[in-house]
Amino acid sequence: MNKKEVERLLKLNHEQSIRSAAEKLSKVLRPTPLVASDFYSAEYGAAVYIKPEHLQTTGSFKIRGAYNKIANLDKAQAKKGVIASSAGNHAQGVAYSAQLRGIRSTIVMPQTTPLIKVDATKAFGAQVILHGDVYDESFAKAIELTEEYGYVFVHPFDDYDVICGQGTVGLEILEELPDADEILVPVGGGGLLAGIALIAKAVNPRVKIIGVEPKGAMSMRAALKEGAVTSLSTVKTNAEGVAVRRVGDLTFAIAQDYVDDMVSVSEKDIMENVLLTMEKHKFVAETAGVVPLAALRKRARTGRKIVCVMSGGNIDTVTISSIINEGMISRGRIMCFSVELPDRPGQLVKVATLLAENNANVIELEHNQFKALDRYSNKVVLEVTVETNGKDHIEQILDALTDADFSIQRIY
Repeated sequence: MNKKEVERLLKLNHEQSIRSAAEKLSKVLRPTPLVASDFYSAEYGAAVYIKPEHLQTTGSFKIRGAYNKIANLDKAQAKKGVIASSAGNHAQGVAYSAQLRGIRSTIVMPQTTPLIKVDATKAFGAQVILHGDVYDESFAKAIELTEEYGYVFVHPFDDYDVICGQGTVGLEILEELPDADEILVPVGGGGLLAGIALIAKAVNPRVKIIGVEPKGAMSMRAALKEGAVTSLSTVKTNAEGVAVRRVGDLTFAIAQDYVDDMVSVSEKDIMENVLLTMEKHKFVAETAGVVPLAALRKRARTGRKIVCVMSGGNIDTVTISSIINEGMISRGRIMCFSVELPDRPGQLVKVATLLAENNANVIELEHNQFKALDRYSNKVVLEVTVETNGKDHIEQILDALTDADFSIQRIY
């Protein structure tokens, strides 16, 4: 988007545009009222609320921007059909919105997109083309097809109508919690951040808008630091929904004027919070969806009202399994250790007894003499995986084994 167009769009009445989008979306959206989180509030001392956008029809907030854009097309544009590039959630939003209006849709997705998102997009009647390894390559292909066939391109974030649609998330938050102190927003290309910031500052200028990115995909932070949109050389994060190398020209300009701060979070914290939201709220959220919750460790303050936008819940079962395991390790809920034992009767019983006395539930056990450091030492290596109740419990178990003269090597 060129500078002149950005300047023109920045002069529009943003509150009016977003309220107009909210009216169009009122017959399409599922209600997603704020969820007060007793767990996160107790964990961090703030009053924490979750905006559960993963409960939308398509599994994410993306339907908001996509529908607003498509609803604003004239008959000639609608007849051409729409095209979009997306890692998944925007794809489903565009496909579903196009289906509601009886418009043809084509979606270009990275080849690495989880199957659940590909199948869900096809289920809404879209033609899906898999191209490239990252979003940017899919984007280039979609632009190529737009020029070739005359489709209307629905940008996932750098489009004013899309931004205003996403902004309805912020409008709903402040209508329900007008005295919110902070809103934490996941950031990929910046569309959700920009939309929420525009309406929030119009309705309540005091509220702080905080963008949150994975450490391996800090494209908005890089742009704000440079004072201009820049492209990351690499993007590395499990949160594929926010794995964007380059933010939008318009979203960057809005962030410069309306966003208060940016926060980065680790992959470990992201995976841990996928597990926590399942356990504590029974929410199945995708990795990008919990990015704001992972930032609470840095932003929470006693007495402050903080809203975390849970942006999506489209996650495949294989990823869920892997993340649950990593999250349990991170939270000290699983521990694996090895110990070298004399190869004689009764040694395994001693270890098992100590574990039982310290309330460690054995998940897996491997007794293998071929792993001994010295094949001729008449010793065996015992590897044990146990379920634990936290990091203090792990230390208690390790101390008990050490006090019993067992030499322990922690594996994870």
